[in-house]
Formats: sequence, structure tokens, C-alpha cells
Amino acid sequence: MFDFVRKHTKIMMAVMFLLIIPSFVLFGIDGYNRSRDAGSVVARVGSHDITQGEWDAMHKSESDRLRASMPNLDAKLLDTPSARFASLERLVRDRVLAQAADKFKLTTSNTRLARNLQENPSIASLRQPDGKLDMDRYRQLVAGQGLTPEGFEARVRQDLSVRQVEAGVAGTGFAAASVADVALNAFFEKREVQIASFNAADFTSKVSPTEAELDAFYKANQALFQSPEHVSVEYVVLDLDSVKKSMVISEADMKSYYEQNAQRLSGKEERRASHILINAAKDAPVADRQKAKARADELLKTVRQSPDSFADVAKKNSQDSGSAANGGDLDFFTRGAMVKPFEDAAFALKKGDISEVVESDFGYHIIKLTDIKTPAQRSFEELRASIETDLKTQQAQSRFAETAEAFTNGVYEQADSLKPVADKLKLEIKTATNVLRQPVAGTTGVLSNTKFLAAIFNTDSIEKKRNTEAIETAPNQLTAGRVTQYAPARTLPFADVSRVVHGRVVAARAAELAKKEGLEKLRAWKASPTAAVMPAPVVVSRDKSQNIPSQVLTALLRADVAALPAFIGVDMGAKGYSVVRINKIVPRLAPTEDVAKQDRAQYAQWWIEAENQAYYDQLKERFKAQIMTTRPALSSTDLPRSAQN
Repeated sequence: MFDFVRKHTKIMMAVMFLLIIPSFVLFGIDGYNRSRDAGSVVARVGSHDITQGEWDAMHKSESDRLRASMPNLDAKLLDTPSARFASLERLVRDRVLAQAADKFKLTTSNTRLARNLQENPSIASLRQPDGKLDMDRYRQLVAGQGLTPEGFEARVRQDLSVRQVEAGVAGTGFAAASVADVALNAFFEKREVQIASFNAADFTSKVSPTEAELDAFYKANQALFQSPEHVSVEYVVLDLDSVKKSMVISEADMKSYYEQNAQRLSGKEERRASHILINAAKDAPVADRQKAKARADELLKTVRQSPDSFADVAKKNSQDSGSAANGGDLDFFTRGAMVKPFEDAAFALKKGDISEVVESDFGYHIIKLTDIKTPAQRSFEELRASIETDLKTQQAQSRFAETAEAFTNGVYEQADSLKPVADKLKLEIKTATNVLRQPVAGTTGVLSNTKFLAAIFNTDSIEKKRNTEAIETAPNQLTAGRVTQYAPARTLPFADVSRVVHGRVVAARAAELAKKEGLEKLRAWKASPTAAVMPAPVVVSRDKSQNIPSQVLTALLRADVAALPAFIGVDMGAKGYSVVRINKIVPRLAPTEDVAKQDRAQYAQWWIEAENQAYYDQLKERFKAQIMTTRPALSSTDLPRSAQN
């Protein structure tokens, strides 16, 4: 074989040229890197792999959806490790439920699909006066989601099929009132307690470690006194802002843009509407929501028969306490001010029109559009600055892919320096020192991105001081870095950490002394409860902790109270020790019927959610779902689980 290669070198070169070179022309060298990274498996459901590329696409879709629904949301919250991991969990859940729907043969009929589409408020708002669907606007609506009408309907059909998997559990779950009351009474039960705290800080003055003890502690715990490996780096960031800096917009382009968009740029259209609301919380029982919907349907018939009676009907029947007294009037509002289903319906109406029943998280609305306020048109000079910004943003978005390719190839082709690509694309070379393999709490920007840090600490980056590949550190943002100096992990000399060693030894000994005294008091007071000298009693419960540390509260609520007074000890670790005397049980005050009903409904919802989660966990096990990447630790910058308008 090798003899053949040596003898036919020219033939082999031709073959390589024909087979390999076109691939580089079509995809580029970085294309192979991206393909490799995108193809790495991050999770698996049965025999089906979920790749990094699918995860990235899912997270981008989720981020785009959140940005569209909450324009003021800080984009940094969407790119935290926890937010990205949540997208992966949702992707795995979708795959598990899809496999379950297929396995259980849960299909969606054409009739059910049609009914669901008819009930969709966004689609209902596209109907013309004759009841027919405006197909052009329908295509525009689904195109905004990157789909054709057929693709959109196929996705809705699949979603309806998947929902059936959990519907059997979620739709049939319940909690008997007697069971709920037992659990709630125990949960809200109160206990009168006295707590004696033996704080470690109060014992530090009694600790005087010798030099020999300090040295022994240092030698036995050298892992505590490590200087972690760290690097000094330089890096360049390509994003839309950096691309916009090189943009020059001509006067003709700005005037043309003004002529086409003057009305939109002059300000937002405002609409005034009145509504009748029948309350129905999103998590209310299905029967309650159906009852509310039926009531809304009755009121819709009433106001349709007599449109002029809308204000009177709203005053008497609307459950929106803020607007009912004013005949349901909500005054003027712009897009983004109302929840989306309400907004979509209101902005699809003509002045004087009354909507169909619109469902939102708050319940069921009947909307009457009473006025439309169109802003006065502004002059070109007034809008000149904003027009230039808009055009630069648009051109930067269209040019970003081309610039990103130049950036990606540049950092690879001249891998020993970032200066050539920075000069070519007019980017700033930034520097940072003491960069760690894991981001320090509070770090923001590209230096908090785990993918970028992994590339920086790659063996090739550290040993050869070569540029990293272009890393996507945020939507429309690429970063490449280069290590300029590397310092390996090392144990700091005793002289440099002697004060820290002293502090640790004193703290550890003080905690031991606090615990020792606490245990002695616990034994003495158990033997002779009347001799216990403790602070004044307080009444505590799970919902009224009186600022008691969580581990103490948990321990005293779990304590055996068969015989009172009862004494327990709670080891607070480095903080010391606590002794708790439980004097008596204070039963939960009997709630009013309305409060009891609300509490039972909440308990039933918790129970159903727990059953649903347990069922999903069984499905994950049945379909062999596994996530192959480590769950990140939560930080203060993580995205909240929910947000409302």
C-alpha cells in the first residue's frame, strides 16, 4: 500500500484535490470544527441522540420567544448556564413525551385539530367579517415562526398528541378534602419554643493555637491553601455592535426608509378598549374554567344583541375590579401593555367591534374596541438619528454572517496572534488577568461563558499559545482568545497564608467549644427541665419562621413531641450549636370556608403536579432518557422561572 502511494504520488495528490479541497471550499476549515461540536451528543432518549446543535437551536428558539414576549428582558439572563440547561431539560422532556405518544398510539384527529385552530385567539382574530380566514395574514403569522401553514398545523397536531400523554394524570388527579386538611393542618401547625444559641464567635477569645498546631493544620489541609491555575488572556469579540461601527448609511437610503416607514416611526398606535372579564386562574380546576367560559359565552350573546349595553353589562358582571365600575374601560394602551392573547384580539378589531371570547391566564375576556389613536407623522429630520440606527442594525444583521466567517477563518489561519483579524475587522483586543477555569461568582460577559473558558484552558491553547477557535458566547456574538501567560495550580507557602491558617484554626476550635458547651447544657436540661435558663419563648411555624435558621426550624418541627417539654440539639457547623426547648403545640387556627377552599385547591394542585412529575420520571426511565452534561450550580443571575406582563 505504501509503495503504491510513493510510486503514484501525483495520482494521489489529484485524488486528494478532487475529494478534499472542494469540501474546504464549501464548508471551510471551521465548518469541520462546528460540525464536530454540533454533532457531539449531550443527551439521549432511547436510541435517539440529542446533539449539541439541537440543544443550541432549542435554546435559541426559547431565547427568541422570551425576547419577543418580554422586550425589556436583560439578554444576559438568557445565556446563563442554568438557562441553557433548562432548555436541554425541556428538549429531553419533549422527546420523551413524543416517544410516549407514538408508543401509546395517541393521535390527533382532523376534527380536533380544526377545533383547536378555531379556538386559537391569534388565528380567530384573522377572520374576516364573513367568517372566512384571511389566508394571507395567516401565512404571515406562521411565517413569523419560520413555518408554512402545513408545517404549523403539523406541529400543532403533534403538540395535541403529546399533551394526551400527561392528560390522563393531570386531568384526573384530585385530593380529598379530609386528606388535604390533615396535611395542611400539620404543615401550618405552630410550636412554642425557646432557643439557646451557642455561637462559635463567642468562643474565639478562648482559643490560642500554638505555632506547632498552626503548622500541623497547614500540612494536613494543604488543599485549602491552593492558588488555582489561572491565565492572562487577550481576546476579541465580534458582535452586532462591532459590525455596526463600520457601517456608513447614505442620505438616499435614509430618506427612502423614511418614506416607507414614516407612520411606524412616528410612534405607536394606541387603542382604547373596554372589556368584561370572568375570572378563571390558569391553574384552576378544569370544571371551574369551563363554568367561567360558559358564563362569558352568555354575556357575549347579550352584548352582541345590544352593543350599546356593553358598559352596563360590564358594570354588573365584569370581575375586573379595576375597570368594572367604569363600564370595563381600560383607557388607551399600546402593543406590549396587555397580555398577548388580549393584545392580539384588541389590535385585530375595528372601532366599535366586539371580539369573540378571548382566553388568557386571568380568565375569559369580551373586548369592545372604542377608539383608535394614530400618532402625528414626524419629519425626516426628527427621525434621522433613529433611522440611521435602524438601518445600521438591519445591515449589520445581514452582514454578520459574512463577517463571522471572516472572523472564524482569520483566527484560525493566523493562529499565533489576534492582531491581524482585529485590524482587518476593526475590533478591539481586550485583555484580562487571573482568569480561572471556572467563572468567579459575579463575573459577566464572555469571561463567564463556560464554552469560551474551556477553549482557553485547552491544552493546545495553554502549551502553544495559539488562538482558540471562534466560540459563540451569545446570540450574534463570537469570541476568540489567546493565552499570553499561564500559571499552574500550586500550594501557597505558609508565610503567605499564615493569617488565613490562624483564622481557620481559631474558627474550627471555637465551633468545637460551642458544640461542647451546647451538648453539656442539653444533657443537663434534659435531666432537669426546670433548671433550664433560656430566652423568652416564641411561636414559630413553617410560614412564620421568626428569622430562625432553616436547619433549626426544620429540626424543631420534625422533633418528637410525644412528651413535653422536649429538648433537641442542632449542630450549626461552623456557626456553633443550638439547644431548643419545645414547650407546647399550637394548632392551626380554623380558616374561613373561602380560605379553606382555596388552600385545598392549592394542595390538590401540588398533589397533581407531584403525580405528573412522578409519571414523567417513570417515562424517562422507561424510554431510557439521560442527560450527559453536568447540571450547573444556580447563581443570582439565573433567569426567573416565570414572568408576567
